Amino acid sequence: MDRPKVNFTDFHTVPFGDGTARKLQKLIRAAGIGNIDMDGKFVAIKMHFGELGNLSFLRPNYARAVVDVVKELGGKPFLTDCNTMYPGSRKNAIDHLYCAWENGFTPLTVGCPVIIGDGLKGTDDVAVPVEGGEFVKEAFIGRAVMDADVFISLTHFKGHEEVGFGGCIKNIGMGCGSRAGKKDQHSHGKAQISNLRCRGCRKCQKECANGGLEYDSEAKKMTVNYDNCVGCGRCLGACNFDAISFAEDNANELLCKRIAEYTKAVVDGRPCFHISLVLDVSPNCACHGENDVPILPDVGMFASFDPLALDWACVDACMNQPPLPGGQLYRNIHSAGFTDYHDHFKNSTPQSEWRACLEQAEKIGLGSRDYDLVVL
Repeated sequence: MDRPKVNFTDFHTVPFGDGTARKLQKLIRAAGIGNIDMDGKFVAIKMHFGELGNLSFLRPNYARAVVDVVKELGGKPFLTDCNTMYPGSRKNAIDHLYCAWENGFTPLTVGCPVIIGDGLKGTDDVAVPVEGGEFVKEAFIGRAVMDADVFISLTHFKGHEEVGFGGCIKNIGMGCGSRAGKKDQHSHGKAQISNLRCRGCRKCQKECANGGLEYDSEAKKMTVNYDNCVGCGRCLGACNFDAISFAEDNANELLCKRIAEYTKAVVDGRPCFHISLVLDVSPNCACHGENDVPILPDVGMFASFDPLALDWACVDACMNQPPLPGGQLYRNIHSAGFTDYHDHFKNSTPQSEWRACLEQAEKIGLGSRDYDLVVL
């Protein structure tokens, strides 16, 4: 069997030549995106619009470059992401869209609609079987993501405080999960309700099908019946006041494996294409409302039909880069008592774990860790 190809180009440009957005278009054409039948098809382009206060996300110019190629191929593209599990500027579709617009992602700038994949409150999802899944039998994926005929991931490759780095598989698996799906990956726990934040509106109770929520008429607060609560997470999206939470009690290794299995649910059974840009490599996820200086130099742009090969190619490229002075990785390396893991991502965040994700992805047939790098 032929090894998957990962196409690569750097960020170097010349005066009066192609800019980086045009280079990205040439890259994805060379990688074979034109072999996908997109004529008249709905094409989901999954990316991260960035949390307010964070400036390390991919700029809209790159999204526009991909959108224009999809249109040339006859597709009907839309940019998409799903709501977050935690409080912030992307916890429901209204806030999420305002956040995307403020960060530059509007139909005018990107050339297509922006659709939040799991609906207004993060509850519009589909239970998708995971073929070969060991830890996830059904993944809760945003409905708009699953309704698309073609799926494209456009990933900002950066560090991550739990899973080492946020690459293609992380962008798909965690990013396409509805709020219930994100809860499913992060926690096996049960709901917790803050008395300070609960308004007693009882909207969450309408979403509970198991009798897990009970109203205290004296205190005018909602409470959890832990005997009945199954930890499904449906109440998360119903609360407008961030009164409901779930402890993130899945160990990083298990979290990694569940992310891989969620990714398989998204990509199985339809044409997919994957793009990763290794630039502004922040130490933490773009979900943070802030960002530190990059830990590694900008590397380039990668594209492949194989999400696992793509992540490995990005990892290999990053490991060959020198740490940037002033970044979290550099500071750690030069700190007292430093333990060298010979791994930039673990050296940046020692408690993180990323290999389990890629190993699980290979085990369940998501792709191959062996690849041929095609340099343009």
